[in-house]
Amino acid sequence: MPSAAWIYAGVFIAAAVEGEMVFVAASVSVALGHLDRWGVLIAGALGGSAGDQAFFYAFRGPLRDVLDRFPRLAKKRKAIGRLVDAYAIPLTAACRFLPGLRIAIPVACAQSSIPAPLFTSISLLSAFAWAAAILGLITGAGPAALNRLGMAKNWALGASAIVVIAIFFVLGRITLGAERRAENDPAAP
Repeated sequence: MPSAAWIYAGVFIAAAVEGEMVFVAASVSVALGHLDRWGVLIAGALGGSAGDQAFFYAFRGPLRDVLDRFPRLAKKRKAIGRLVDAYAIPLTAACRFLPGLRIAIPVACAQSSIPAPLFTSISLLSAFAWAAAILGLITGAGPAALNRLGMAKNWALGASAIVVIAIFFVLGRITLGAERRAENDPAAP
C-alpha cells in the first residue's frame, strides 16, 4: 500500500475512534498542500460514521442486554427510550457534532425503534457535514477571513485550527456537564 494510503487509513481510523484532533491535523495538511482535500474529506467522514455505527450495531445486536446490568440505566431505560424515540433523527444527525456523547447517542439510538438503515443514512450524511465543516473552516473560511485582517497565511491557518479544536473542546465540556447534571438530578426520567 502506498504511503499516502496509510495516511488516509489513519485519518479514517482516528475519525472512527477519536474525532477531531487527527482530522484537524489532516485538514491543516490539506491547506498546506500535503494531502488531497477529497481524500481527507472521504476518509474522515467514512471513519466518523463507521465509529458511530459500530456502537449502534453492537448495542442493537450482541450487546443489546449489556445496559440491563447497570441498575440506574435499567431503571431509566423506558423513559430514556421514549425520549430517544421522539428525537432519534435529530440526535443521530447531531451526534458527530457533540463530543462527549458520541458513544451515548448511538447506544441510545440502538435501544430505540429507529430503523437501522435510517440511522446509517443519517449518520453518513451527518459525518460528511461534520468533515466538510471542519475542512472548510480550516482550509478556507478561517484563514481567508484572518488573512483579510492582516494575519499571515500560516498563522491564520494555525489560528483556524486552534479555534476549531477549542469549539469542540467547549462542546465536549458542555455536553459532559449536562450529562453529569442529569445523572445527579433525582427528578430525571
